[in-house]
Amino acid sequence: MSTPRRTALITGSNKNIGRACALQLAKAGCNVVINGAKDSAAAEKVAKEARALGVEALVAMGDVGKRDQLDRIAKDALAKFGTIDILVNNAAIREDGTFLEMPEETWKYVMDVNFGASYVLARACLPGMIKKGWGRIINFAGMNAMHGYNGRAHVSASKHAAWGLTKALAKEFGPKGITTNIVSPGPIMGEEQEKRQAAHIATMKARVPVGRLGTPDEVAAAVTLLASDQGAFINGQMIQVNGGAET
Repeated sequence: MSTPRRTALITGSNKNIGRACALQLAKAGCNVVINGAKDSAAAEKVAKEARALGVEALVAMGDVGKRDQLDRIAKDALAKFGTIDILVNNAAIREDGTFLEMPEETWKYVMDVNFGASYVLARACLPGMIKKGWGRIINFAGMNAMHGYNGRAHVSASKHAAWGLTKALAKEFGPKGITTNIVSPGPIMGEEQEKRQAAHIATMKARVPVGRLGTPDEVAAAVTLLASDQGAFINGQMIQVNGGAET
């Protein structure tokens, strides 16, 4: 990253893909805002790792599905760093729930986490990006979500909404030096997958032509490219990091 030092806010960055994104952006020279809905100890650990790389790090805990907490995350981040140059909307939930039996509150909460937070944080960060004439917004989809989940209509709907927002913001703010893209990971070996049975892992691997699950660092590498000056001509795109798995 070129000077002056840029700042990245990564939601859900106390573990897995979000953690990898935060640390790779820190290695690239960005200050980072670490967020998680719970497990502040894990978030503090990531922040410590980032600081060891020579950048500043702020822990801003909060549930991005709850508007008051989301507003506080944005307020604390902007108070600390003045502007957020790189917004990575990584936090998501993927609860199972049949469409007809799903409580409306569950539907709304998943939409708020997976999509609404992207909207709120983009509105909070865009004024500073516009003033600088430079910015990066990186949203997250998901291979199965974009294909269509059986039993997760709320997840698919929220991720499609994030994709629509991505394309619209790319067109509206591209002329102002701000790119907006969305990353769609395939099967990734994170903490949740490590707890699954070997048979399930084998089934997932069989879907991937390269014959293995991806890693959080491989997803973070795509995010880091999109966040860089070298990624300035990538705008309004869905970048699939899935080993060639069918979508």
